[in-house]
Amino acid sequence: MRLSRRKVLTGAGALIVSFTLRPLGAQEVSKAMPGPPGSLAKSPLLDAWIRIGADGRITVFTGKAELGQGVATALQQIAAEQLMVGMSAIDMVTADTERTPDEGYTAGSNSMKDSGSAIQHAAAQVRALLIAQAAERLGLAPETLHPEGGAVVSNDGRHIGYGDLVAGETLHVRATPGAPLKNTAAHVVMGLSITRLDIPRKVTGGEAYVHDLRLPGMVHARTVRPPALDARLKTLDPAAASRMPGVLKILHDGRYIAVVAAGEYQAIKAMRALAGSAVWDVPEGFVPQADIHELLLRLPSQDSVIEGDARLPAPSGNLIEATYRRPYQLHGSIGPSCAVALFEAGKLTVWTHSQGVYPLRGAIAEMLGLSPDRVHCIHHEGAGCYGHNGADDAAADAALIAHALPGRPVRVQWMREEEHAWEPFGPAMVARARATLQAGRVASWQYDVWSNTHSTRPGRAGDLLPARLLASPFTPTAPKPLPLPDGGGDRNAIPGYAFPNVRVTHHFIAEMPLRVSALRALGAYTNVFAIESFMDELALAARIDAVEFRLAHLEDPRARNVVRMAAQRFGWDRFARRRDHGRGLAFARYKNHAAYCAVAMEVDVEREAGEVRVGRVVAAVDSGEAVNPDGIRNQIEGGIVQSLSWTLFEAVTWDARRITSRNWGRYPILRFGHVPQSVEVQVIDRPGQPFLGTGEAAQGPAAAALANAVGDAVRLRMRDIPLDRARMRAALAAA
Repeated sequence: MRLSRRKVLTGAGALIVSFTLRPLGAQEVSKAMPGPPGSLAKSPLLDAWIRIGADGRITVFTGKAELGQGVATALQQIAAEQLMVGMSAIDMVTADTERTPDEGYTAGSNSMKDSGSAIQHAAAQVRALLIAQAAERLGLAPETLHPEGGAVVSNDGRHIGYGDLVAGETLHVRATPGAPLKNTAAHVVMGLSITRLDIPRKVTGGEAYVHDLRLPGMVHARTVRPPALDARLKTLDPAAASRMPGVLKILHDGRYIAVVAAGEYQAIKAMRALAGSAVWDVPEGFVPQADIHELLLRLPSQDSVIEGDARLPAPSGNLIEATYRRPYQLHGSIGPSCAVALFEAGKLTVWTHSQGVYPLRGAIAEMLGLSPDRVHCIHHEGAGCYGHNGADDAAADAALIAHALPGRPVRVQWMREEEHAWEPFGPAMVARARATLQAGRVASWQYDVWSNTHSTRPGRAGDLLPARLLASPFTPTAPKPLPLPDGGGDRNAIPGYAFPNVRVTHHFIAEMPLRVSALRALGAYTNVFAIESFMDELALAARIDAVEFRLAHLEDPRARNVVRMAAQRFGWDRFARRRDHGRGLAFARYKNHAAYCAVAMEVDVEREAGEVRVGRVVAAVDSGEAVNPDGIRNQIEGGIVQSLSWTLFEAVTWDARRITSRNWGRYPILRFGHVPQSVEVQVIDRPGQPFLGTGEAAQGPAAAALANAVGDAVRLRMRDIPLDRARMRAALAAA
């Protein structure tokens, strides 16, 4: 019998089971808590997370998406550990609106905290239920039974397979607080660096991405975008394009234009012919690029003191001030956004690399006037993600076109120039830091950050680009700040140091000069870059070693531990100095409640070229219990490399009418020649401690460590991102 999630959630007669938990130190450890942990609080039924077939095959469900961060592997390890089976006994189902729990967005490094905790406790409770069922059938005490190889086994050798113990609604019960977890000392799967599930098909040319998906009878579509969001269509002549080979349909609804063809290249050729026939009126609507940061400071803002006293006393001591700036930046996904959709028998199915299939389902349903239960969104990994890129908009394209062409699967893949011009950008930001020093310690700290919103993710139709271009357009959701403790532009704006006389102010700017949304780490990248750069400036002014200066202001022992470990493994005290060669270190606890990360880095600066070369990088990370240490290293290594690309190369460009950084030539990213010579990641494992989000922990510390190393190498403080060749040459020439 196949149960839909809706049937599971509305099922009657659920059995409520409670447990008497053994004391701490027994074979199984209980963790008392006020309610089910993680996403269990929202989806409390056990069979929403774990189902066991009559053949004993186990299926584990998560509402989080595999984005290349290795989360599916880690979640499978967690389930295997608690159910005491091998990894091969489990099938994983991720982010599917008809099969998995609704866990919102896969974002903010929350997958392990939300889904990992939920699956861990659900699996532990399922294990206890299976033992209880077996005890009843065998007439034995539960403590005389133990799970082994997908069965419950008694001391006298009798056993009952998991599949024989789950008849009816055995698992259709609500989770209870304090599930009996395995003692961490008995772990045999968690803590191992198991090979990731998603890697083999990626390196062997298999069906790894939604771009690779091919369905019977599938057709291809391309869109024609306006030159700019506020451009008006004057005329369009589709006649020539409609007669081209393979063309099946041309859609024209307001400013939304698309063509469908039997073959992909046929669709591309027809799209170019359509684009050539369109005449647009493009106003000069963009502020000059050089003025963007001054504009952010002038625009009306909603000001909130998020830490400290708005009436900060007048500072005394050695006053130091600095301003740091970040440009608009792209996600830079190697594979342009893609989606496949099929509208058949009144139901729409969309295969998408969206990070939030449930919110996307609601937005698409609203756009097409369908009820949400007639829209099925299935996550399929994309070739690059890093936040809210064009994935949701491409899904909306595919949905719109498939809705107009029932019975045929429609594949939409954006062109490179479309991706670079139309995806939502990471917001430009300005941060100002002001502090006083007394006797080598920070006596007062004032920090202000100006930023747009960091999320315009779909929840409503107006958040989808295609819906804004229709003849009857949908209105975008009004921009708003994201609430702390996660935050948006103010993420990590509150320093993790013990400072007296602190005031931190978030200046939220609702007006958006360019379309923006979530880019990996959100405001934490800029805020950590600014705060940790400023800490180096303060240490220099106080004439104290940068590591010792940080440790003097850190009280959290886990924070101190990662700083010390990164510095020691780097050889901070043994660093050999030479001309234009420098070292830097930076630290942050992501979101001030997720993973701790410290990064130490050495660089060489080529003065004539203005080029920065990164040599050795050492990072230390504390993610709580390390389920898959190599997976954590993957995330920190990837975060460091991505941050170096942002910090050395990346900035969106535009003229008065349109985005101009529409290709890799105008929007350079880090290439292999600029990858660090070595990256070492020390993982601090804390068995039994809560999982801490790791995926975005390294971006801020890596950026600041780079800037600090450059400052150390050339005795020049770079405060504006990116530290590209032109900016470096100009700064060095002016020094």
